[in-house]
Amino acid sequence: MSVLPKKFDQFKSAIETGNADTAIITNIIEALDEGKLRVAEKKQGKWVVNEWIKEAIVRYFGVTHMESIDCLPFHFRDKIPLKEDIGQLRIVPGGNSIRFGAHLEPQVVMMPPSFVNIGARVGRGSMIDSNVLVGSCAQIGSDVHLSAGVQIGGVLEPANARPVILEDRVFAGAGAIIVEGILIRASAIIAPGVVLSAGTRILEVDAQGKITRTHQGEIPSGAIVVPGARMRGEVMLQTPVIIGYREEKTDAKVALSQFLRQF
Repeated sequence: MSVLPKKFDQFKSAIETGNADTAIITNIIEALDEGKLRVAEKKQGKWVVNEWIKEAIVRYFGVTHMESIDCLPFHFRDKIPLKEDIGQLRIVPGGNSIRFGAHLEPQVVMMPPSFVNIGARVGRGSMIDSNVLVGSCAQIGSDVHLSAGVQIGGVLEPANARPVILEDRVFAGAGAIIVEGILIRASAIIAPGVVLSAGTRILEVDAQGKITRTHQGEIPSGAIVVPGARMRGEVMLQTPVIIGYREEKTDAKVALSQFLRQF
C-alpha cells in the first residue's frame, strides 16, 4: 500500500491541489471502506500519516447530505451512511454501528453496543467488546483486545496529526481511555482504568518503585501499564506507570496479574 496505484495517486494530487470533485472524494472514502487505502501506515518501522486521505474525509462531510437511515428498530439521521459490507465479521446483535469509510478486517468480533467511526481500521481477529468507541481514523492492529468500556479517541483534524494507533496484540483493559494520537506498540498491556494521551507523562519504575525512565506519546512494545499517581506540590496527579514487560508468549491477563502480585 506504500506505492499508490495510478488512480489513487491522481486522487491524492487532486486533494492536495484543491481540485477534487465529489466523485473523487467519494471514491477515496469507498477505498477506505474496502481497505484499499488507510489513514496511516507503517513504513520501515515508522508510522506515516496520509494527510490527503484525512483531508478527503473532512471534505466528504461537505459533499454529503443529511438523510434518514432506517435500521429497524432504530432510526438515524446523518450525513454518512452505515457500513453495508461487513464481510467475514462477527457483529453481535444489540446496537452496534459501523460508519461507512471504516474498515474491519476478517474475523473481527464486535459486541454491542459499540461504535466504529469513519476512517478507522481494525485488524484481523481483534475483539471489540461492549460499550467500546473506536474513533475516527484510529488504527487498531491484528489480535487486539479492546475490553468493555474502552474509549479510543479519533484524531481527524488537523490532517497532519497522527491518529491513535494500537499495534498488533495490544490488550486494553476495561474502561481504559486512549486519546490524542498516542502510539501503543505491539503486545503492550494497558490495565483497566488507565488514561493515556499524547501529552501524558508515563513513568517507568523498577520492582522497588524507583523511577527509571519517562515516556511521552508512545508506549513501548510489551510494556505493562497500570494506573498511578505522583505528587506535585500539594496535589496528586494521575500518572500511568509501566511496571514491567510482558513476555511474547504470556497471556495478557496472566502477565498483568503476575506483575501486580510481584510489585
